[in-house]
Amino acid sequence: MFEYQPSQAFLFNKIILITGAGDGIGKQAALSYAAYGATVILLGRTEQKLVQVYDEIVANGGATPAIVTLDLQTATAAQYAELAQLLEQEFGHFDGLLHNASVLGSLGLLEQMVINSLETVLKVNVTAQAALTQAVMPLLRAAPSASIIFTSSSVGRKGRAYWGAYAISKFATEGMMQTLADELDGSSIRSNSINPGGTRTSMRASAYPAEDPMTLKTPADIMPVYLYLMSDDSLNDNGKAFNAQ
Repeated sequence: MFEYQPSQAFLFNKIILITGAGDGIGKQAALSYAAYGATVILLGRTEQKLVQVYDEIVANGGATPAIVTLDLQTATAAQYAELAQLLEQEFGHFDGLLHNASVLGSLGLLEQMVINSLETVLKVNVTAQAALTQAVMPLLRAAPSASIIFTSSSVGRKGRAYWGAYAISKFATEGMMQTLADELDGSSIRSNSINPGGTRTSMRASAYPAEDPMTLKTPADIMPVYLYLMSDDSLNDNGKAFNAQ
């Protein structure tokens, strides 16, 4: 497990955008960032889930979050531009972007893969991340320092049979992280990736239906690396592939 002991309220005054914030790792990251003082922007496609996370943060005494309802599978360039404009008006800048939202797609042999399914997975896991990053880059540059975190996977670092579209998308995610990190080298923005490892989420249950979820780490268990990469302690980390466990 990645070990990191943050100080109390060490994210105070930081503004952090989390995609896929309605459940699983994204929800826990939002709760954790808020618990340490950050103002979080909750982005997801299901408003009801985002409202529940919002209410939990407020009930815990966190700063009032913002909610952005956006479906990354169908989002357009105009919607990303509108989102960036709204965030600029509301915040002026933000300090962190966690690309957490992903879809699994269908598992199976590559030779039998439905190409339309591949295109859907790539749209959410790769294209949407590139489009969102591009749209909000001026806001990240306006921060004293900013962190972009991409969510990877073990199958995005070493290919594995039957993981098809998901593995392909996560290899692309790693490539995007590295490319961006090289472009941002020497700037105030850093770009890194996290492989969460086997975690008790609905996506994991879909991929491993026979697995006992109680044998897995919870999203809360793997938060240290997510906290570290959003903190000023990681200012010198750029272009690195981290493992949460």
